[in-house]
Amino acid sequence: MSVDKISLKEKFLLVDQYWTPKILGEVNDSYIKIFKAKGEFVWHQHDHEDELFVVVQGTLYLKFRDKEVVLNAGEVCIVPKGVEHCPYALEEAHVMLVEPKGVVNTGDVDSEKTVKAPDWI
Repeated sequence: MSVDKISLKEKFLLVDQYWTPKILGEVNDSYIKIFKAKGEFVWHQHDHEDELFVVVQGTLYLKFRDKEVVLNAGEVCIVPKGVEHCPYALEEAHVMLVEPKGVVNTGDVDSEKTVKAPDWI
């Protein structure tokens, strides 16, 4: 097995659509994904999976029913399973996401932004 570094900067250059996660790799039973965010996503929740959002560039906002969390580059937020949330970005943001394999990006909601089987990048 080969061990190589991954350039996030280079990988983000390959992402050409907003809210379309791409798989960078896997760690145990989780995928490491990246996506570009701009505009509003959809309100959703993941009934059985936690999500880790890591902002690499820009600002990502996470709306919850009782508050809003603002994530700047270098900041992270763990969204526990079962918590309804709606990410959005006013300007383009680059985000890394860690979540169990098989998680659908829109959780319990089916929408035009649903990506059931993300591509590897």
